Amino acid sequence: MDENGRRDHGSIHRDASDAHTPAGGSDTTQTFGHDSDLSFIPFGSDLTTQEMEAISSLPSRSALLMVRSGPTAGARYLLDNDVATIGRHPEADIFFDDVTVSRRHAEVTRTGMAFEIVDQRSLNGTYVNGERVDRAALTDGAEVRIGKFRLNFFISPLDRTAGA
Repeated sequence: MDENGRRDHGSIHRDASDAHTPAGGSDTTQTFGHDSDLSFIPFGSDLTTQEMEAISSLPSRSALLMVRSGPTAGARYLLDNDVATIGRHPEADIFFDDVTVSRRHAEVTRTGMAFEIVDQRSLNGTYVNGERVDRAALTDGAEVRIGKFRLNFFISPLDRTAGA
């Protein structure tokens, strides 16, 4: 609160009964701004040779999330399980240590050869191709935004050709 009794816009205050808030503590997720700050500007086909090789070597029923911008730009995450958790919790499958990411931000689920992202009631939301989503199918090349992180999703080329 400031000197006039108003809440500071840079902090988050939650009720202690919130299921995502540790007992006696407060959630430290910070808002990333307004939806208008999250403009969708797709990346071009500016993949490096190493990134193209990583995508081409994916086994069937797997996919790859590549961090294109944010604190861990360049990181790659293999999606080869039926569920992958994304968040700021240290036990998340994809751990983003940044205050713009909720502890349990989103999950990527796989059913057969199809992948879907499901927001877990995160504070800053989950975006696919510039649109805020609660749940969305992930298509090859889709952009996913989680907090400050912009990622691209790539499916195994073996599954691309099988689906064609």
